Formats: sequence, structure tokens, C-alpha cells
Amino acid sequence: MMEKKVKLKTVNCHIICKLCQGYLIEATTITECLHTFCKSCLVKYFEDHNTCPKCGILIHQSHPLNYISHDRTMQDIVYKLVPNLQEKEAKRQQEFYKKQGINIEKKEEGEEKKKEETQKEDKEEDKDYHRSDEQLNVCLECKGSQLKHLKRRFLRLSSQATVCHLKKFIALKVYNDMSKYTDVEILCNDELLGKYHTLKFVAITRWRVKDGRPLTLHYRKKTLDF
Repeated sequence: MMEKKVKLKTVNCHIICKLCQGYLIEATTITECLHTFCKSCLVKYFEDHNTCPKCGILIHQSHPLNYISHDRTMQDIVYKLVPNLQEKEAKRQQEFYKKQGINIEKKEEGEEKKKEETQKEDKEEDKDYHRSDEQLNVCLECKGSQLKHLKRRFLRLSSQATVCHLKKFIALKVYNDMSKYTDVEILCNDELLGKYHTLKFVAITRWRVKDGRPLTLHYRKKTLDF
């Protein structure tokens, strides 16, 4: 069986960072939409934005960095496809640290210690990234008979969670498939909600109930557009 060689330029579009237009270094993926960028590019971008640089989806109103993850598999693929890229990057980092007067061995020891401390904190705090967010009580009611009712209608969520998060939750419970969230619509007081609306925004602008009752939202199967 003959092996077919593939030119690097044919896969470049999949392994290049859309922010710097260079090959991915410390490949980091946004967990909300699975788009990948260089870590340094993405962190810098999030200083002024909270949406994905490629598709524009809202990551989080105030803490987008909590929704990114190092993509080791993608980085391994990039290093294997691009000749000498890993060696060149390691050399570039060494030259940078030397120029800045940073002892790379001590830096690595410090990073390892910091990593261990972070892992310990994560275990102790159960990885609750929203522990400091304002919390809201939400009631999800099925509207119509096309979708089944949830067994657990009442939720306590971060006020910064979005309608899109709820749609994915409902799709997972109703269809057992989160990717079908586009088939779900959510309403508040019979008004259709945009997927990027946060629960706090909905509570203030659509619910407006002051007596402590939970934010009541209705979900239904998406109506066809004609």
C-alpha cells in the first residue's frame, strides 16, 4: 500500500493561531466552542474581550480565563507536523529568560510548586469557579407537550450563567445530546430570550419580581421559521 504524502500548507489552516497567524504554541482551547489559539495570544485578547476571537460566542461576562484549557493533543500534533518547531521554541524561550535575567531552573521549580498548590486548592474547593458569583434560584418549566418535563426543575446557578448554558443543560436532559441545544428555546414571561443573555440580565429586565420567588423560565422545542 502506497503512502500518500500531504503538504504542510494543506493543513496550515488547522494548526495556525487566528490571532498571531503563527503556528500554535502552548495550544489552548476555549471549552465553550472548542476553538484553539496560542495561550499567550488568547490571554492577551481576554484582557479586553470576553468572546471567542473566531466565532464571537460569549465565554463569560467576567471570568473568560476560567473557560480555557491547555490542548496537549493539538500541541503534539503541531510539533510533529512542523519540522524543528519545538526545538526552535525551546531555544527562543531560553534566550528570552536569559535576556530577562531569569533563572530558568528556579522558574520551573517555582511553576511546579505553584501547580501543586493550585491542584491542592482545586481539590479543597471542588473546582467551583463560580463560588464568588452572585447566585440565583431558577425554575425551568416545560411549555407545551413536545418536550418532556425535567425531574429537577429548580436550580441554583451563577447569575453570570447564560441562556445558552441553560439550553445546553436542557438538551442534555431532554435529548441526552448537548449538541441539540439549538433545538431548544427559552422564554421569560412569554418573551423569547437571546442565548447570550445572562441570568442576571434576564432577572432585571424580564422577570422583575421582588418577592424572592425563583426566576421562572419556560422552555420549548424551537418553532420553525417560515
